[in-house]
Amino acid sequence: MSTVKELAETSLRLTKEGDRDGWLALFSDDAVVEDPVGVSPFDGGVGGHWGKEAIARFRDTVIAAMEKFDYQVERCYECGDEAAAVVTFHITSGGQAMDMDVVNIYRRGADGKLASLRSFWDGSRQGG
Repeated sequence: MSTVKELAETSLRLTKEGDRDGWLALFSDDAVVEDPVGVSPFDGGVGGHWGKEAIARFRDTVIAAMEKFDYQVERCYECGDEAAAVVTFHITSGGQAMDMDVVNIYRRGADGKLASLRSFWDGSRQGG
């Protein structure tokens, strides 16, 4: 069984590689993705993407729209079944490059898959 830190690293790598099916396979069927946490322009105001079908829609509309994605993990703190990764995303979307400072919180469920991914970032303060 993978550690939650390994799941976090795999999630980032598969996002960079554009591996939709591999990325989705990391999540439990009833997982939730909050990206960003709080008010999000991507989730229709329901406070996250609940379940694999909703996570797949998020992946197919938001993540797939990125022309380029790379990342640099600054630090990762693992405690039990959760990990907090401090990451800088390097994204090109709509022809514009930007760097985003992000804190991702990953939680592993009893089935060994990701039960949740909570992404903290402030789009109003990003530059490129």
